[in-house]
Order: sequence, then structure tokens, then C-alpha cells
Amino acid sequence: MKLAALLPLVAWTLSADGPGRIESHRAPFDFALTADPDAPSWKAVKGLWAENSPQGAPTPDNRFEIRSQWTSEHLYFLFVCPYQELTLKPNPSTTTETMKLWEWDVAEIFVGADFDNIRRYREYQVSPQGEWIDLDIDSASLKAEAQYLWNSGFTVKARVDAGKKIWYGEMKIPLASIDLRRPRPGNEMRINFYRLSGKAPARVSTAWQPTGQRSHHVPESFGRLVLAK
Repeated sequence: MKLAALLPLVAWTLSADGPGRIESHRAPFDFALTADPDAPSWKAVKGLWAENSPQGAPTPDNRFEIRSQWTSEHLYFLFVCPYQELTLKPNPSTTTETMKLWEWDVAEIFVGADFDNIRRYREYQVSPQGEWIDLDIDSASLKAEAQYLWNSGFTVKARVDAGKKIWYGEMKIPLASIDLRRPRPGNEMRINFYRLSGKAPARVSTAWQPTGQRSHHVPESFGRLVLAK
């Protein structure tokens, strides 16, 4: 999300690495993206739900489920997003990055493996239409051009089930774009998940780990992703 327009509502004091923990389940091999929670690659994977605003207030109409898997090469994420109404960008492109994608309905991941400088992390986004953007973030000194020029090589797939009123977004992220360590069970990363929906001024934001601010870029609030056995 764009930081300049986001001002803190309250000055909460948060402990580093918020209390949340999510396990990424080890997959036996890399697999094709389906954006389908009932696909063989996802059906048995347990997820968790994000249900509150960045300030900690309940967002029942904007809750979303997060599932994760990993292989020796990639991190996978699946988002399950029930909706009342979709706010979509006209003329979507799925072949190039969509600048300011966060102004539309979107699911986001902020993730980093630098525990010495927690303000350095990566941002990945997917929309219900399969649009995407990836960013190299330094939240202490934002430089838009440097963020946008970075390319992780990640891929996405999205699907809308209009009958159930749920949209699904899936990401396949090269682990090397986040973490230079050899992937192994027990490795941890710092992470937060967000969802944005609706139109201003009634736009709704949901965070897995509340930040205490309107901004999503509060790395002190991030939880932990653990590569499970």
C-alpha cells in the first residue's frame, strides 16, 4: 500500500514480531496453480483466518483464509476471500505489473527474512482478476522507483466463484527472492497478511496481525511464518 497517504490513528506500542504464527506445510513437489482450495494440492492443508482491521476492530465482511505450503524452491499461498461486492480495476492486465493495485480489491503479503533490519522486506499482491505486483520495501526510506524495478519472478492465479461469492488468489513465490538460506524445516520468516476491499470512503482493510495504525507497513507487528516438516 502507498505509505504517504496513510497516517497512524494511534501510537500503539507493539512488541517486535507479533504473537501470530503460521506454519507453511511441506509439499512433496512443486505444483501448478489452480486457485482452488479443493484441488489435491490444497484440500488437506489447514489454514487460518484473518478477521480484524489493522486497528484491531472486527471486519466480519472482509475476513479471509490463508493457507501456505513450501518446497525447496518456492513458497505457496492461497487466499480464500468471501465478498459482498467486488471492486475491480477496469481493463485488467495479467501480463505486466499493475501499479497501485492496492487501490482495488487485493490480497497482500509482507514477508522478510532479515531479522537484523526488519524494515527490509518484500511485498506481493494478487487481485481477484489475477493482476499482480511485487515490491522491494524499505519502510524506513521508501523509494518508489527502486521498489517497482525489483522483480521476484513470482506467479499468481485468481478465480471468482460468483455463486458462492468467494474469490480465490494463489501465489507461487521463489524462496530465493525472500531468503538466501537453504530452505529447511524450522526456518522462520517475519510476515503479515492483508486484504483490501471496497470503495473509498467505505474501503475496508483486514490484517492478520493488527498494526495499530492505518498503515500496513509496520514491521514491528509482523508475526512469524515457520517452514514445517
